[in-house]
Amino acid sequence: MYTIEEFDNYKTKVLKYVIYKKRTEQEIRTKFEKIVEENMLDDIIEELKENGYISDENYIERAVNEFIALKNLSIKELKYKLISKGLKSDLIEDYIYKNMEKLEEYERKSAENIAIKRSVNMDESEIKQYLLKKGYEQENINVAIENMEE
Repeated sequence: MYTIEEFDNYKTKVLKYVIYKKRTEQEIRTKFEKIVEENMLDDIIEELKENGYISDENYIERAVNEFIALKNLSIKELKYKLISKGLKSDLIEDYIYKNMEKLEEYERKSAENIAIKRSVNMDESEIKQYLLKKGYEQENINVAIENMEE
């Protein structure tokens, strides 16, 4: 068992880590697994979840909004980036399912942006191959190529 002082000390360290930059539960576990005893870390994470400092659902929402604002990605790439943060697949799938319309529109715009940028030094078939490799849906690639030609 651990003392209240130990708990508060480590909770403060975890909280500073989370407040500095929003983190997923998995990122917190990875960072502190060798420093904090497992049961204590579980209790700290549980308390921080209850108090709203850790929420993987909110993390997904924020991360996706950031990606949409800053990057051109396919839905598949978005998914891989979120999985790499240690987020559970079912949470990611739920988010994608609930926001499919918005994400489809984003993927279409991203494909168009990439097609326009790449059209300088690639032909149409090379652009299609590039977008396919990046995980874009065929339908969105076709729309992007059509719009590029207009």
